[in-house]
Amino acid sequence: MPAPPAPPAPQVEPDGTPQPGARERLRAWMPGPRPDRTVSTGLAERLAEREAALRRRRLVRGAIAAGALAVVALLLWAVFFSPLFRLDLDQVEITGEGTVIEPADVMAVVRSVDETPLTRLDTVGLRLEILDVPGVRDVRVARAWPRGLTVRLESREPVAAAPVPGGVVLLDDEGVQVGRADAAPDGLPEIDIDLAGESRRSLEAALILLNALPPELSEQVRKISAETPDAVTMRLADGSRVLWGSAADAALKVQVLQVLRSDEASRKAVVFDVSAPTAPITR
Repeated sequence: MPAPPAPPAPQVEPDGTPQPGARERLRAWMPGPRPDRTVSTGLAERLAEREAALRRRRLVRGAIAAGALAVVALLLWAVFFSPLFRLDLDQVEITGEGTVIEPADVMAVVRSVDETPLTRLDTVGLRLEILDVPGVRDVRVARAWPRGLTVRLESREPVAAAPVPGGVVLLDDEGVQVGRADAAPDGLPEIDIDLAGESRRSLEAALILLNALPPELSEQVRKISAETPDAVTMRLADGSRVLWGSAADAALKVQVLQVLRSDEASRKAVVFDVSAPTAPITR
């Protein structure tokens, strides 16, 4: 059996030191542990200053935001809840009450919102309440800053008086009762029409007649009657009678009546029949 080969002789350097093996050479090429990184003192100070500046910036921003919220809250309180804009009844102005509206009745409604800030005052709701006051046809409510209110009324002025037991009721141009009196006031014609039931249409026809007359003619009317809506008549201050008929062609009837009353041939007539305005009759 042949003998095993002898191991290779170790290699040596010229100076006699053994040469490193493959393992030693590989270990020599591998990097060893890296040294710890060091930060200079100047760089550390700059980093600390930067962090402090960021903290200060955050604090300033937080303070500004908190201040802004506080200002907004203060403004909201001042506008909506403080006494700054609360309604003062001494600064309420009421106009347009006419002859039938009691200002005290209107003020009683306004008093219900006394000391309410104008910013929270419901002017629409207040207007609706004032419309329920007797004699009010319409109303406009407006804020008068900082603590006032203006109330502009449109009253239902009476245009006629209708007899009822114990006196008369005053009617506006829509037939709404706006008051009572012992007798018809001067300047108001008397409407001799039953205000109930089927006579309502006759009343409407009579009011259309009154609304159609110009002031110089309406001042002469003393009494209006209507057996039916198509048979309206009126008596004037000089005692003459006008047979008006229905509410149709009211404007034309007014023109014809004015011509007849000013014409020399017919001005002294005691009856003016304009129920058919294209063929009027006088007698």
